[in-house]
Amino acid sequence: MPSGGARARSGPAPTSTERSHKAQTDAQGWVTLPAEGRDGPEPAFPLVSPSDREMDLWARLWETPQAVMWDQLRQEFEVASYIRLLVRAEAPRSSAIIWGQVKQLAESLGLSVSGMQRNRWVVGIVNDDSGSGSSPSAVSAVSSLTARLRAVQGE
Repeated sequence: MPSGGARARSGPAPTSTERSHKAQTDAQGWVTLPAEGRDGPEPAFPLVSPSDREMDLWARLWETPQAVMWDQLRQEFEVASYIRLLVRAEAPRSSAIIWGQVKQLAESLGLSVSGMQRNRWVVGIVNDDSGSGSSPSAVSAVSSLTARLRAVQGE
């Protein structure tokens, strides 16, 4: 069996010009998604005969920070497929196979911690207008993920 070859996540990260104007890419290739989520109405649900539960999930998921990238990457079908499987998995006595597929799709869409890491996505800091906390310039000075973690831990 030959080894090597292309991998799903091989190659250079997309350049910042290939990203949404709301997502920022740092020097290490990590994309910072806006904490406030995606603006605007959700796209049309691409699958036939959506249930009320599916439409509720559809509207809620398209408001998340990850939806900024889904919109940029035109992943409407993948998000709809995830929702349809999730609704099936919620049914009584659903199979472990369906739950496994839900988990796999959630990861590929960046809806889990491991999925966010694999996609090299991080959610930005919520802008706090109350006057407490760090100033915006201090927050923007913390650029790498390691530095952010150290800042949170107080090191």
